[in-house]
Amino acid sequence: MEARKREGGGMARRVYWKGYLKLSLVTCRVSMTPAVTESAKLRFHNINAKTGNRVVSRYVDSVTGKPVDEDDQMRGYPQDEDNYVLFEEEELDEVALESTRTIDIERFVPAGSIDWIWYDSPHYLAPADKVSEEAFSVIREAMAKTGTAGISRLVLYRREHAVLLLARDRGMLAWTLRYGDEVRGGEEFFADAGKEAPSAKALTMMKKLIGERLDSWSPDLVQDPVEDRLHAIIKARKKAAKPAKPKKSEPPKRDNVIDIMTALRKSLASEKKSTAKD
Repeated sequence: MEARKREGGGMARRVYWKGYLKLSLVTCRVSMTPAVTESAKLRFHNINAKTGNRVVSRYVDSVTGKPVDEDDQMRGYPQDEDNYVLFEEEELDEVALESTRTIDIERFVPAGSIDWIWYDSPHYLAPADKVSEEAFSVIREAMAKTGTAGISRLVLYRREHAVLLLARDRGMLAWTLRYGDEVRGGEEFFADAGKEAPSAKALTMMKKLIGERLDSWSPDLVQDPVEDRLHAIIKARKKAAKPAKPKKSEPPKRDNVIDIMTALRKSLASEKKSTAKD
């Protein structure tokens, strides 16, 4: 966990993309970098148990089984089982639109009007130089004051994405949005969720239970316990110490059918005891 905390402190910003932010006739240079990273996560290699050497993967011809050099590799879109429409890397680059280097804000929507299910990957957006700061800040502050988000398009990862721009601190968040055919409607899935409304008494008790557990947001609430345990095991094995196996906690026994009111009363009583101890 310490390694993950160190990552965010005092490191130079790695710029992932540079281009222009454009709104009508107002243009400024901007730089962008992913807002999330997995670089601090543990990575394991495949090892040959007999030799202790790493196992490496290679691209091979699916028919001949022979390795294929990088220069001989092309992109192919399958027409049928054995036929492909072939593309060179340069051809795919040429297909890219103007949005490869320009985020042209086409329209605005209320900032909270897009359901979170459409949000894909977040990126930080900031002015790329001093000259661009004024134009960038005007766009950002106007969006913040009006409670709006900008909609644009941008080529990332070799595909054009719809992008949602949100004012954040002194910069912006640029969220790539999922495509329309990637988001499933939930109506059919929730059809069997039941239409019966809960009783007023049960709802009151449940709201009280939520209140007992209400806390302020902190990144500590979403730490990865598995990652922490793996770090501990690795550290112990580095010292040639055999780590003790964690004791498995038995799940609490429960009846197949639980009365909701009884469960709520017990939950609230438990929360009060826990609060009193703290």
